[in-house]
Amino acid sequence: MAVTVLAPSQPDCFSKSSFLPLPNPCSRRKSWIQISNPKEKISNPSVSISCAAPKIVRSRPLDNLVVKQNSIRFVQKLRTLLLSKPKHYLPIHILAKCRSYLGLPDRRPIRSMIHRYPSIFEFFAIPTHPSPFNATKPHNQFCVRLTLAAEALAAEESKLQSAISIKLAQKLQKLLMLASNRRLVLTKLVHLAPDLGLPPNFRSRLCNDHPDKFKIVETSYGRALELVSWDEQLAVPRPTPVVSRDLIMDRPLKFKRLQLRKGLNLKRRHESFLIKLSELPDVCPYNTTMEEFSQESMEAEKRACALVREVLGLTVEKRTLLDHLTHFRKEFGLPNKLKGMILRHPELFYMSLKGVRHSVFLVEGFNEKGKLFVKDDTSVIRDRLMHLVRESKRMRQERRKAAMNRRVDGASNDVSNSDGFHDVNDDEYDDGFENIFEDSDLEDFDVDSFEGIGVWGDRENMDFWAADASFLSDHEAGESPPEPW
Repeated sequence: MAVTVLAPSQPDCFSKSSFLPLPNPCSRRKSWIQISNPKEKISNPSVSISCAAPKIVRSRPLDNLVVKQNSIRFVQKLRTLLLSKPKHYLPIHILAKCRSYLGLPDRRPIRSMIHRYPSIFEFFAIPTHPSPFNATKPHNQFCVRLTLAAEALAAEESKLQSAISIKLAQKLQKLLMLASNRRLVLTKLVHLAPDLGLPPNFRSRLCNDHPDKFKIVETSYGRALELVSWDEQLAVPRPTPVVSRDLIMDRPLKFKRLQLRKGLNLKRRHESFLIKLSELPDVCPYNTTMEEFSQESMEAEKRACALVREVLGLTVEKRTLLDHLTHFRKEFGLPNKLKGMILRHPELFYMSLKGVRHSVFLVEGFNEKGKLFVKDDTSVIRDRLMHLVRESKRMRQERRKAAMNRRVDGASNDVSNSDGFHDVNDDEYDDGFENIFEDSDLEDFDVDSFEGIGVWGDRENMDFWAADASFLSDHEAGESPPEPW
């Protein structure tokens, strides 16, 4: 029975309620608490921990991976754009309309950014027919294409993707098996495709080559990829990582503890919640849906964590952007507060705040130095692309030294330099990742200044601009690659 206690200073209107005054030493006002039957259990529908202002412990090795990826984002997007064309080149005036796709600010000239990577991109001119307004002077169309080394790397990547097309199809099939309605909209899937290692033309290549696995259908949200056949052998979740404890005596611990990364400490309430969640039976994200569990229950939290682990495990580098996960929140049945859930489980995930958009890592896939335990087949192509980027920096440094020597010789002889490379000072600043877009060099970089060189259409005479194709074979598995910048 509920006990009703009335404070003497309260009016009669509180006589039908059950309240007790509790003194507050910090204030003269009184707080009231309702007394109920002690035998009744108070149910707490919310089991999640509030992460309104979480304290994120930085992981420098994982943050460095995000910084490196952001530094070559322009190279990857321009390379994908050039490879999408039949002849693998684009005129510079058409490429200037793709600034939003390339992620360039208005104050950064696009030609100066291309000029920063001479081992991957090269300029050349195509003679065009004289226009009616300028019938006497020939007009050259300024274009951009890949170098010989970049072309060889692209051909090797295409050959590798054809060899592992079955693995890529199984990866895409598992992703469709995780969706609640077994279909994903293609406009959303395109953003996640590079992280999964899928080719840019996966919609035409994989879908046509594997009609027994998935097909393209029309929906109210646009064209979507739908699952055709269910494979029980693929509907197996990732195994729980085995925690190795270096103990002197092999006996169970007196107190249950979580295996966290170095420097990460949690509050006692948070740690007890994660321990209690880990003791629950595993929930298979392939055979269950979010509608089977009550909202904000521990079982729903367990399934959401398992599903995010599956998606991150399918990626090449065991990481993706947080925005890519939120795009599929409805299809995968993820909670609305997805960021809070990821921050609530630092033993499984790590969120890096580097860059414009946040990145989510699968902690169990990396060691303490930020290296992957198991590398994907397509990760070799990305490593060689990073080698080409380092080669570009070496070539820029040599170009800068040559320009400084020409200035010294020109000043001593009082003779002005007549070539077009003398005023190019795009390397007179530090090549830092944060300052990559700060300089506005090559503003006056024009085709007319290169009319007398005559090397724009000839690959054989462009040794300075194109890296040798043998560079790709210099860094094999047994040889240590050069140090990153």
